[in-house]
Amino acid sequence: MTFFGELKRRNVYRAGIAYLLAAWVLLQIVDFVLDAISAPNWIVQVFILAAAVGLPVVLVFSWVFEMTPEGVKRESEIDRSQSITPTTGRKLDRVIIVFLAVAVVLLLADRFVGGRGSDSIPDSAQANSSQSATEKAGQEPVGGRHAAETQIPGEKSIAVLPFLALSSGPDDEYFADGLTEEILNSLAQLPELLVTARTSAFHFKGKDIPMREIAAQLGVATVVEGSVRRSGDRLRVTVQLIRAADGFHLWSENYDSTSQDTISVQEDIAEKIATAMNVVMDQGKREAMHQAGLRDVEAFIAWQKGLELAEKGHGDADMFSLLQQANDYFEIVQQKAPKFGEAWGYHADLYIHQLLDGVNDLPGGLTDPADVERALAQAIADYETALGIARTPQEQNIAEIDLAYVAGDWRGMPARLERFAGEQGCSSGNWLENVSLPFGYAEALLSRHKEFTVCNPLSSSTWRAAVRAMLWSGNFDQALQYARKGSEIAPGEWLSMMLVFTHVALGQFEEADAEINSRLKSQGDVLAARMLVAAARGDREQAGRILVMRSQELEKKDFWGLMMHAWAGDREQANQIAARMDEHPFGSQALSTNLLWCLCGEGWDLDVTPNFAAKIEASGLPWPPASPIKFPLKNW
Repeated sequence: MTFFGELKRRNVYRAGIAYLLAAWVLLQIVDFVLDAISAPNWIVQVFILAAAVGLPVVLVFSWVFEMTPEGVKRESEIDRSQSITPTTGRKLDRVIIVFLAVAVVLLLADRFVGGRGSDSIPDSAQANSSQSATEKAGQEPVGGRHAAETQIPGEKSIAVLPFLALSSGPDDEYFADGLTEEILNSLAQLPELLVTARTSAFHFKGKDIPMREIAAQLGVATVVEGSVRRSGDRLRVTVQLIRAADGFHLWSENYDSTSQDTISVQEDIAEKIATAMNVVMDQGKREAMHQAGLRDVEAFIAWQKGLELAEKGHGDADMFSLLQQANDYFEIVQQKAPKFGEAWGYHADLYIHQLLDGVNDLPGGLTDPADVERALAQAIADYETALGIARTPQEQNIAEIDLAYVAGDWRGMPARLERFAGEQGCSSGNWLENVSLPFGYAEALLSRHKEFTVCNPLSSSTWRAAVRAMLWSGNFDQALQYARKGSEIAPGEWLSMMLVFTHVALGQFEEADAEINSRLKSQGDVLAARMLVAAARGDREQAGRILVMRSQELEKKDFWGLMMHAWAGDREQANQIAARMDEHPFGSQALSTNLLWCLCGEGWDLDVTPNFAAKIEASGLPWPPASPIKFPLKNW
């Protein structure tokens, strides 16, 4: 008999297979138990080593010895005519089947019970992404060409959903979110891929909507989902790339590592996803992916905590306190990952809100000259840093636009806006609208704003910006389509306000009133919207009543005050408010923001705001702005 035939006769193959299956099942159970008691990583390593050492022992034992009715005997001492190896082989076959079944059960449990099944993933509030009746009738769909891509996702469109935290340490959820965002940032560096923005992807955190429905809402063909478990220094990451149409796994892998290796794990995941998406990788792309994101575990935990507080702070009565807490975390990010530009922009947000609210005479705003000077200097320094670490010409141009707005140095702005109009990508910076739409660049930037709704479809502010660009460019019918669609899938108070503006622009005053009654909640927003409707109707009496009501109930000349007096044709009062705002060191920035919202052309006489006028003249931006909405009571 040949050597391999003898291996088979002595059941060496069967013994080896049975041992490997039994060892794998045992290691899975040991790993689960040790995770539960937070045992150190070396204990698992000891079990793995013992299992590896045991395999050659089993193979040698099955070659040298044989099981007989009288017990274990050396194979050489047994008469082959009396050997029971066939019976032993059948018993080993049954053992193999049992352990194979157990292994399959454990794999299925890890796949589905562990929360990584394709039909059980995090989700946000329900959103309806069905086409509107106008689209079905054959007109251009909402979003034009890009929205059509959302309805029929491109093969290389992808969303990275928040990874599940399967352990319950104090920072484990932030760690999982940070790992998710690092992968997303890496993939976003590849021009071949359309990667859904973090804002939209994280809408689905903590919910339970089928993966195919999430993909439809995000307009993507593929989805990345996964889980993270940390126990002491041990790290297990499971990740899979899924084709949304049929749930087919294009790629999946498990990583058992340590927290110190998190960055290399993240990089490997991103590269393998890119490869599975048929992206041809070269050194330039790898370098861009490796330089994206934070690349520091402590930094991306702090980043997630800061983002959570910043998002909570916007719209909260305790905004300044929450933004200050957020800045404490952003400063950790700045220290640990000084070349991460987003942290500097977010850090500046607190100071800009303090400055804007000071201009608008709102509680918490800065008016003391020393405080204003410090806040403005800090905001400028943050954006200067962001500009200094910009990695690409596109990032540099966006940072220049943001810095120019904040610093009030608008020279060269037309050239920057023209460059931006010709670029591609999903980043619009923070203050683009304020220095572009009122000054004749709405039409040029319209396709970019449509593109942003594809990149970030569940962001209310993205839809609001697109609607406003359409209003400023005179595309009122398309603005209405976008406002309705955006309100269905990403509702928000300010987007609702833009829907009111759109009905007014179309002369649909009854529809505007209905939207005010059903959607707006803020007292200030409701009064401003009612004034908008009254002024556009030319109802001087109603406009006057609203102004009186506003002065009695709110008792301050805030953000809406200048606009409301301009809409009502109260030139003297509008000039007084604008002149007061112009005296503030951040007044020009606030006035440009007021123009953006007013949609009423020249909201005041330029000569009463000499600081703002000087910036307009130096910039080369056109004046006066157009008046997309006509206000019969306003005669200038």
